[in-house]
Amino acid sequence: MEPVDNAYSVIRAKLLKEPRKWLITGAAGFIGSNLMEQLLLLNQTVVGLDNFSTGCQANIDEALQGLSPEQAARFRFVEGDICDLPTCQAACNGVNVVLQQAALGSVPRSVADPILTNQNNINGFLNMLVAARDAGVDRFVYASSSSTYGDSPNLPKVEEYIGNPLSPYAITKYVNELYAAVFLRLYGFSSIGLRYFNVFGRRQNPNGAYAAVIPKWFASLLKGETVFINGDGQTSRDFCHIDNVVQANILSACTPDPAAIGQVFNVACGERTTLNELYSLILKLIAASNPGRVWAEPQYRDALPGDVRHSLADIGKATRLLGYNPACLITEGLAQTSDWYQRNQNLA
Repeated sequence: MEPVDNAYSVIRAKLLKEPRKWLITGAAGFIGSNLMEQLLLLNQTVVGLDNFSTGCQANIDEALQGLSPEQAARFRFVEGDICDLPTCQAACNGVNVVLQQAALGSVPRSVADPILTNQNNINGFLNMLVAARDAGVDRFVYASSSSTYGDSPNLPKVEEYIGNPLSPYAITKYVNELYAAVFLRLYGFSSIGLRYFNVFGRRQNPNGAYAAVIPKWFASLLKGETVFINGDGQTSRDFCHIDNVVQANILSACTPDPAAIGQVFNVACGERTTLNELYSLILKLIAASNPGRVWAEPQYRDALPGDVRHSLADIGKATRLLGYNPACLITEGLAQTSDWYQRNQNLA
């Protein structure tokens, strides 16, 4: 394996010389559109599949803006739903790599509607596995979640030790991992799962009842609204910038190491930030760009059901087997994110 600091740059250089055809499900979403943009910048051919249930056309449009006409022409969008098997089969035709990002995210959403979450995150996921297997796809990389650790008190979180799930969403992501493992054993189908830890960055939607905390707080502060903190503010998370997630997906899709196949990896930074600390960091960034404004104190309210108290990843396994090296940590990631939200205040 290449040295850790060099693995990602080596793979990107190789992709520029050896283009592949990729399918990204959830391509109109926050993570999917960032994956799409980076792959097109690497002169790859990309098919994007999305039903716009949570994604939006604006994400695709922005991702295409910085590309050359030749790069943009390598993208084809398919509006469709992973819950429909024929749609999945058609999208997988001729594809080398699938990046399975489509899902209904959010623990609170799954608590409110477990049936819809199950339909999308389990039935839809199985459709994609079957379609990719039957199409002879070389590699299937899928989004799992740190929520699979459930009530495990261990910190940092190590891939081999999980607890009992605390939400329907967590169950669906764990079932995805079980299905992927069974498909490897039964059919020899190569997959790699990525347990995302609190991803944030450009294009993350700040609106709606199930918006994540970072975009929601940026939007609230920019509009002069009250920020609400669930719990006492001492809840902690391993916040991971979108650039690290893009890196992990591309490394997983291209790793030549057979020991990585069939594995599940933490995708995070290996550092913990409390909600109180996070609020202070975001407020400092917004206040620096808005001198003279007066900021209201945040308001604390009850913790959300199904939420875990602390989350911190051990990223050693991803470092060893993938060459993963998170280059954008919390401070730099928030600064980049702040710039994006301030340029796009119309979305808030």
